[in-house]
Amino acid sequence: MLRNKSFVKRTRKGNIVRTVKEHYLRDDISCGYESCKHSVCIGARAEAEEQGKTPIGDVHLAAPLSASPRDSVQWGPHYLVPDTNVFVNQIDILERPIINNVVVLSTVLDELRGLSMVVYNRVRAIVRDHERRWFVFSNEHHRETFVDRATDESPNDRNDRAIRVAVQWLSKHLETASIRPVMVTNDEDNLRKAATDGVTACRMEECLGVYTECPELLDMMGSVNITERSGTDPNWEGYAEYLSPVQIQAGVKSGILVQGTLQIAPYNYLEGSIFAAFPDGKERRILVIGRKDMNRAIQGDKVAVQILPRSQWRKAPSAALVDEDEDAVPDVDTKTEAAQTTPSVPDTDKTNEGRARKRARVAGGKLTNSAATGAADEGAEGHEEPGEFVKPSDVEDDSLDGEPTGRVVGVIRRNWRSYCAFLDPNFAHKGTKASSAPVSVSVLAMDRRIPKIKIRTRQVDVLSGQRFVVAIDSWPKESRYPHGHFVRALGDAGDKATETEVLLLEHDVPFQPFTKNVRADLPPEGDKWLLDIDRDQVASGKRRDLRHIDVCSIDPPGCTDIDDALHAIRLPNGNFQVGVHIADVTNFVKPNTAMDKEAAHRSTTVYLVDRRIDMLPELLGTNLCSLMSNVDRLAFSCIWELDQNATIVNVTFHKSVIHSKASLTYEEAQTRIDDPSLNDSITNNIRDLNMLAKKLRKRRMDAGALTLSSPEVRFRLENDSQDPVDVEMKALKETNALVEEFMLLANTSVAAKIYEHFPDSAMLRRHPEPPAQNFDNLQHALKPLDIQLETGSSLALAQSLDRAVLASDPYFNNLLRILTTRCMMQAQYFCSGSCTPEEFRHYGLATGIYTHFTSPIRRYADVMVHRLLHASIDRDAVYGSELTDKIKMNEQCDVLNHRHRMAQQASRSSVELYTNLFFKGKTVEETGYVTQILQNGFGVLIPSYGIEGVVYTAARDAASPSVMEYEQEAHALISHDKASEIRLFQRVRVVLQVDDKPVSANVSSMRRKLSLRLVEPVIAGLSIEVGELEALRAAKKARAASADEDSKIIEMVAKHPEKIQTI
Repeated sequence: MLRNKSFVKRTRKGNIVRTVKEHYLRDDISCGYESCKHSVCIGARAEAEEQGKTPIGDVHLAAPLSASPRDSVQWGPHYLVPDTNVFVNQIDILERPIINNVVVLSTVLDELRGLSMVVYNRVRAIVRDHERRWFVFSNEHHRETFVDRATDESPNDRNDRAIRVAVQWLSKHLETASIRPVMVTNDEDNLRKAATDGVTACRMEECLGVYTECPELLDMMGSVNITERSGTDPNWEGYAEYLSPVQIQAGVKSGILVQGTLQIAPYNYLEGSIFAAFPDGKERRILVIGRKDMNRAIQGDKVAVQILPRSQWRKAPSAALVDEDEDAVPDVDTKTEAAQTTPSVPDTDKTNEGRARKRARVAGGKLTNSAATGAADEGAEGHEEPGEFVKPSDVEDDSLDGEPTGRVVGVIRRNWRSYCAFLDPNFAHKGTKASSAPVSVSVLAMDRRIPKIKIRTRQVDVLSGQRFVVAIDSWPKESRYPHGHFVRALGDAGDKATETEVLLLEHDVPFQPFTKNVRADLPPEGDKWLLDIDRDQVASGKRRDLRHIDVCSIDPPGCTDIDDALHAIRLPNGNFQVGVHIADVTNFVKPNTAMDKEAAHRSTTVYLVDRRIDMLPELLGTNLCSLMSNVDRLAFSCIWELDQNATIVNVTFHKSVIHSKASLTYEEAQTRIDDPSLNDSITNNIRDLNMLAKKLRKRRMDAGALTLSSPEVRFRLENDSQDPVDVEMKALKETNALVEEFMLLANTSVAAKIYEHFPDSAMLRRHPEPPAQNFDNLQHALKPLDIQLETGSSLALAQSLDRAVLASDPYFNNLLRILTTRCMMQAQYFCSGSCTPEEFRHYGLATGIYTHFTSPIRRYADVMVHRLLHASIDRDAVYGSELTDKIKMNEQCDVLNHRHRMAQQASRSSVELYTNLFFKGKTVEETGYVTQILQNGFGVLIPSYGIEGVVYTAARDAASPSVMEYEQEAHALISHDKASEIRLFQRVRVVLQVDDKPVSANVSSMRRKLSLRLVEPVIAGLSIEVGELEALRAAKKARAASADEDSKIIEMVAKHPEKIQTI
């Protein structure tokens, strides 16, 4: 049966068009019940088997619903049929494996696609898991379940009616099987109509009551109403109302508001900022200080901000509040009454409510006569006094008024996700574990940038001392903190495995095992895969055979995912043929396969201290794609002819097959270079490569490439327990630079090639020039040292960094480069069609165009670039819209940039976790350097361990006075008697300890934190007391003597086992 459906939609250009689609209604749609005797359902199962959709285990793909579903006293054997709102609000519960035999209606899927693609994709993922026995019933295409929209019926009411009709049909269809479909909804109107229509329906709470073996499911209920618990500040007045989307859009367009992504300071969760584009084309930072001005926005939310009066701009750095309970800290900035007035946003919201009344409501204030009078005029802009707030066009650099501050007036896009958390240690509950009465509790996110979250739970005693996951449901303006619900428990706080899972979840790192669908895309030969010259196009000439060339790889010790290999050959004309050979991952990972989609989702391999989270299955990453020695491997080769000055004469690109002759570590390659007795082919090639690399590097440096620095550490782990037994700084050798230079050269050459063939959709990487104000604090700190950084260009900056040397401190230049790195902007992937060629430039590398080509095993960006390069050099290459669609390419770049940032942060968090484990029970005295000045402390970098921490100049509670005061002119901390000061770059001595507070009492994250205490310079009230210091040194000496005695005993036992008597 054919029907027509018409609807209107807005095009990208803003035009309104009417679309008519043909809508087919069918009689041959199966119900999904595996034992259904209806002829249509029997035929559907038979047809599926004929098409190769054979049962997986005991689950029939065309009819996965079980003949023996969950039985209950109330409904007997039944299937669940949730409505759209249940999926949106309770998806965390529905994802639990115990929730099976669920019918997903096509009406619901269509609504989900429009409401939330995230939830839609999560539902689709469950449907693909055949063991869950979820079935999509196409009620919108079934002749007996399709319903037309009635006159004066809203789309939502029509969809609710379609769900009830589908459940009615299923009830009748399954009547002989004695299985009842149960509609699950929390919509009171829908429940009432279901009762009238004779449809079996229940609320979500009733549905979960059947799962008596999982009482925690009730704690996972989203969108529950939580009242403020006792102890809340009685003076709390609530937050200001948000502007409407129309008002926000008008405010941004008229230049009254700015928008950007809220980023919370790592040392102060009550201080946020956005980087916003201003009318002059520059990006500037706007501070948002205190919960009131953040106005219910959290880390990562895209917000609209109004700039506050200049009198409220900040003139001093923030205070560190990392370990303080938020309830004990006053909102940082007390605003004047003027700051709480309404933003002067042109109101284009044509509702019945008057403009003036809406403005007053938005501001949370009272309607005034002046506002009402002013709003009567169509051109009125509100009742604020002139000049009260600052327009973005009036903000200039280097203002004497301080750094601009603002307040959030609306959230454009929420960035809520699931958060790892723990019970607020200040919450005291006495009860039994078996209590069925839910209680309201506050939980603290592991990420201290997230505010407290209020949840209701029946498991207070069980969750005490544990890590668990929560989700935010809402944040009413009347509530100081957001409301959420429990999702699942993770494990005991302090447990190494639990903490590692926490950091992976917190940094949004996909770490679940690869699914069956992904593994199905692996070569069927498995690790027995061998080169086939016909299949792999060597015989046809499409792939060049380079197995005769002496190729080698140079990597860190223990590396198994070898992406790259090199070769160098001296040519008769005196030039060199140099090749960079990169693993041909795209030969195994085909576009739009399950493996490709998973790799695109993961985007990057994540390296932790004790493990690696692979982007690709191990068979590919560490075997078939890895360019190991003495085996044939497929590669993508970039081959240059270079003259004696390392200038490119020509470059070619080929799909190839290589046979690496050696897999070397950096140290082994360096030994070959330095050992004059070695003159084999591989060694001589490495020496030639090293000579050319030095010339390439000099040319890059002369062009303005930056040599920056960051502290990196390596842990030595005990084999069995994986506990850290030693920590050291990573040492770089000449061969590190050798490999780096040729990888940079390959990336630059490939970037030019793919941009030539795909000018609108090439995937490139750029590094924006940092704004001059990013260096302000650094420049200020360098003045007393008579050092000036030239920031006009990367070349000027590089040269001034080279000159910045202190004869009295050889580490100073390295420290300056570390701090300069922190002034840089983030490098990012982008689609060439989204930027002008002038914006392509990579500031740090001083190159006009750049991409990533050399690491496809661990970066999905490189996989995309390989496909672009293959299409650029092979006229017969077949490719789809994934390489030409600018919008899709931009979306993939956004995913890549996010995953890349998260991977870096996860790696750093892993180092922090193992640093704390290493220093547990130890007291270490070390030299450090001041890297950051705060109002109530200063950051210190310990070069010998490559770690940083904060020395507090006051006790960590908000009420304690600081023994030092911040002086703006000097950007330094000065003692009250003016006798002592702390400045950037200052050398200090500190004691490192892991605090001995019980894990459950640590408000900051329930992790034991690394604590730094000042030894030198000696500052009264701040430095550690002499007596305590001597006691710590004596205890350390005693532990060393004991360890030495233990080692002597072990050595004696090893040498003379016959002297040991059995006890």
